[in-house]
Amino acid sequence: MLLLCKRDPQTWERIVLVPSRVLDGEVYRLVSFLLLPPGGAIIWAVLFWYLFYLMGNALEASWGTFRFNVFLLIGYLATVAVSFIAPESAVTNGFLEGSVFFAFAYLNPNFQLMLALVIPVKIKWLALMGWAVFTMTVITGNWHLRLAAIAGVFNFFVFFGGEITRRMLSGQQSVTSGVKRFGRGQADFMHKCATCGITDADDSSMEFRYCSKCSGDLCYCSEHLRSHEHVWNTSMDQG
Repeated sequence: MLLLCKRDPQTWERIVLVPSRVLDGEVYRLVSFLLLPPGGAIIWAVLFWYLFYLMGNALEASWGTFRFNVFLLIGYLATVAVSFIAPESAVTNGFLEGSVFFAFAYLNPNFQLMLALVIPVKIKWLALMGWAVFTMTVITGNWHLRLAAIAGVFNFFVFFGGEITRRMLSGQQSVTSGVKRFGRGQADFMHKCATCGITDADDSSMEFRYCSKCSGDLCYCSEHLRSHEHVWNTSMDQG
């Protein structure tokens, strides 16, 4: 019965981030709001925290502890800073937690979750639904809710904005070059792995990513993204 109980509204009110209360001396709220579980029955909160723990561990293993902590810190500082614009409004950790989910889904789009322990769903589709909710919040929410939403996922755009932009530009360039090659009958592709040479024309289900550590805009397939040797521009290093 305990696991099916709703969370206590009084407890929620005591630990949620309210900047005006912080200015009145309740400084603990700057940290306590991070412990807020999602709404609903506690059993769902336990499942949520379990998934959050798994995704956080996966990101930390992929990035390293320092980079993962920087990711969280950027989202936290942005959320707290924006909250003081509307000091009487309560701020939760929902969008900040969502940024971890979005980051994991971006790096592991084909990871499958079992909905209701029965239905397999790729996490990229759940992330797409999450982004739809985020977009609706930004469009229809009040001004401080919009700022809180943007601040909560600000870290995602700091980490992935450059890669997303490069992929979009690469896609535009590929379409242009594809039009030029159309009359010559050459196969068009958007991404090509710098290690094995496979393209999205060879395997449409293959995921490609750009390596932020390599010099230049080098793209790798999902099999070689973490196993390739980083390419450094020695001429730039010597200069």
